[in-house]
Amino acid sequence: MAKIRIIPTLLLHNSGLYKTVNFKNPVYVGDPINAVKIFNEKEADELLLLDYLASAEGREPDYNKISEIAGEAFMPMAYGGGIKSWDIAKKVFDCGYEKVVLNSALFDDISLIDKIAAVYGSQAVVGSVDIKKDLLGRNKVYAQSGKKKTGYTPAEWAIRLEQAGAGEIMINSIERDGTWSGYALDVISEVSHKVSVPVIACGGAGSFDDLEKAAKAGASAVAAGSMFVFQKKGMGVLISFPTGKKIIV
Repeated sequence: MAKIRIIPTLLLHNSGLYKTVNFKNPVYVGDPINAVKIFNEKEADELLLLDYLASAEGREPDYNKISEIAGEAFMPMAYGGGIKSWDIAKKVFDCGYEKVVLNSALFDDISLIDKIAAVYGSQAVVGSVDIKKDLLGRNKVYAQSGKKKTGYTPAEWAIRLEQAGAGEIMINSIERDGTWSGYALDVISEVSHKVSVPVIACGGAGSFDDLEKAAKAGASAVAAGSMFVFQKKGMGVLISFPTGKKIIV
């Protein structure tokens, strides 16, 4: 049996935390330092910090801010957003992060994974796969915060990421993001059966039951945003975490 990691996902923009729905309509949810301190107390397994507009806006990470955030965390931290070169990745690691999350840049240079893994190890590189259905109802991979079509299916791209050296694959559903409607279990199941590295489920969690379903579908870790920063769907901000609850598969 294996214990499934539960990972709060925090979206960073202009030094504040936001939550989106379908990668759009961001709502301010508070200060990242305060959120990290609460997740410290709740003993979260890991924390995932994403500057969700950095790549789309063509800018590098805010090194001062992400360094300040990492300095407050008692748990392992992963960072994604605006990482398009080895030099930028090194600066992120130097800020105190154990992992980097790569997405849009890999469609231009997938060898970036190997360059980073050669120094920090494959376990330090997470290949992020943003998915949504096309007009024919087929799940496809998108880049640039869901704005750019790539033509790949989730399984095709996940296999390429693993072959390139990624130590984990994160499946993030654009259509389910912020909806509390549950994960894309069909995609999680397909990808987890076609790659040998751990798969992180992201996008759509609304209950602990959703987390368990993703684990049973094959996810080695479950990430969630809205579920951990709002009281309930349509209600106010309340940072929370399922303290004491564990998922065993």
